[in-house]
Amino acid sequence: MWSIGQRKSQLYGLFVCTALVLGRAGPLFGSPDVEDSPEAEAEITGFDPSPDHSRSEEEPYYFYQGLNYGSEAMLHPIRLIINGGYGILQIDHRTNRITDIDYQTGWRNVWKNISNPFQAIDANGWEDFIYREIVPVSINGYQSHYWPNYTQHLIGGGMSYRLYAEWFRYHHYRHPKILSGLTIAVYHLLNEVVENNDYIGWTTDPVADLLVFDPLGILLFSSDRVARFFGQTLNMADWSYQPSINLTTGELENHGQNFALKWNIPRSKRWQLFYHYGTHGELGLTRRMTEHESISVAFGLKANELINLTDSVKGVNLAYAGGIFYDRNNSLMASVLFARTKDYRVRLNVYPGLFRIGPLTPGFFLADRRDNGLVFGITYIYQPGLPIGVATDVH
Repeated sequence: MWSIGQRKSQLYGLFVCTALVLGRAGPLFGSPDVEDSPEAEAEITGFDPSPDHSRSEEEPYYFYQGLNYGSEAMLHPIRLIINGGYGILQIDHRTNRITDIDYQTGWRNVWKNISNPFQAIDANGWEDFIYREIVPVSINGYQSHYWPNYTQHLIGGGMSYRLYAEWFRYHHYRHPKILSGLTIAVYHLLNEVVENNDYIGWTTDPVADLLVFDPLGILLFSSDRVARFFGQTLNMADWSYQPSINLTTGELENHGQNFALKWNIPRSKRWQLFYHYGTHGELGLTRRMTEHESISVAFGLKANELINLTDSVKGVNLAYAGGIFYDRNNSLMASVLFARTKDYRVRLNVYPGLFRIGPLTPGFFLADRRDNGLVFGITYIYQPGLPIGVATDVH
């Protein structure tokens, strides 16, 4: 056990790191007076923001910019599958060890329900299915499963499909839409298998997710008009965490898929409304510091732990959450999140490109555990980075 003095000193160190990152102090982080040119940006971050690949002019890019710094530098299909597929572990009572998941039983039960959707729906009735999973009319916790269906599967899943279709196309893969569709299918299927785990029985959750909202999301974001609205009007971006395997415990750390939206406040050149969400939702404001850099502050609620409402229906209890975010060209460079959740109370993520050490451009995270410990992880050192980092407990 740590003494109170040790505890305070470690928390003080964590917040000092946070202040340094978000304050962008000294030449390491650049100066707000530096001209916002590509050359100046390369000098600040150590990256050349100009794309290395020629873009096709036949199809537009609404979500992927080809940036090699920040959260966009970490976009990778395998990282998406890890962040999204195991995202439910952020709020479940189970351990974060991915080897402890009963994949076989989970797959069998998911397949049982999606191959017999009408029987799954009949278990609790069509009215329950429609009002709890489909129609957004209730604010009751028991009947509001539609909320993640719309935000994470319809909009989040659809945006991810379009984002990775652009990613595959930008990196000159053949059949980018097919590859992106397969990536999204694996991600969502794994998510349902992990969530079911060892449960056996009828459940409409995979029916709504896999058979209704996921296909609709792909169809919706296949439209250039929809993609343009979310990509250019709402400035939607993937600001996911940096997943790592803890070498001390064997657990998955710092995982989860997040999205950010920013839309302009009328008659304001500097301020935007800001919304950040995943297994949480924080609403706040963005302040443009320069043409390329922004600071966002938001507060809201985060899903804390799963609770069983019935044998086949789960809900969540909520905890207060807040965050501070620094981004460059809508690519997240650093964030500090506060929430009393299952795993962490405070979490600092620094993405590649904020600074460099010689030829290295590290991305890392530092988190204050709920069980009075710290965990530190290195997620990205050089390009191209691995899709998962390594972490260790700090004593």
